[in-house]
Amino acid sequence: MKSLKTGFTLIELLVVIGILAVLATITILVLNPAQLFAQGRDSQRISDLSTLRSAISLYLATVSSPDLDGAAACGTNCWTHLSGAGVNCEGRHTGLTTAADTDRTVDGTGWVPVDLTDTAGGAPVAALPIDPSDTTTYFYSYLCDSTNTTFELNANMESTRYANGGDDDVEATDGGNSATLYEVGSDPGLDL
Repeated sequence: MKSLKTGFTLIELLVVIGILAVLATITILVLNPAQLFAQGRDSQRISDLSTLRSAISLYLATVSSPDLDGAAACGTNCWTHLSGAGVNCEGRHTGLTTAADTDRTVDGTGWVPVDLTDTAGGAPVAALPIDPSDTTTYFYSYLCDSTNTTFELNANMESTRYANGGDDDVEATDGGNSATLYEVGSDPGLDL
């Protein structure tokens, strides 16, 4: 009596491996994981700036004499968390001095010089957010106008979905004066 051999031939295994390789390639091309990660970071940027805008707006609404710039001067400074060579607001806003501070505290000594602890009920955020990439290209910046008690927060978007010209373009449709920055705040026209 003959015994039945079970198993796969070499040709059958090569065909299956080939099919899996084609499916993996198609999946990578369709899903584009690099863009998915970039979209995730952009979503975090939008969320962070929305939270920070709400916190500063609450501060402005509840403090009788709000101070948007600490000991520095609005109109001449642009504040950011990231410091070092290549990080400056000059590429974003001409004529401003970059004031970099790696501190994330909300007591006015952090990179946003607003003492959020003076807000009625305490600081609405525990720490100041920083950009998920935190590089010389991707960082948050803060500008203010003491006279009109207005402010602006900025970030660069990196995904093709949220950047200028993308399907969900937030840079050109945010109401600001820059088509290549995501801008939020209380300044009319966001043109600080």
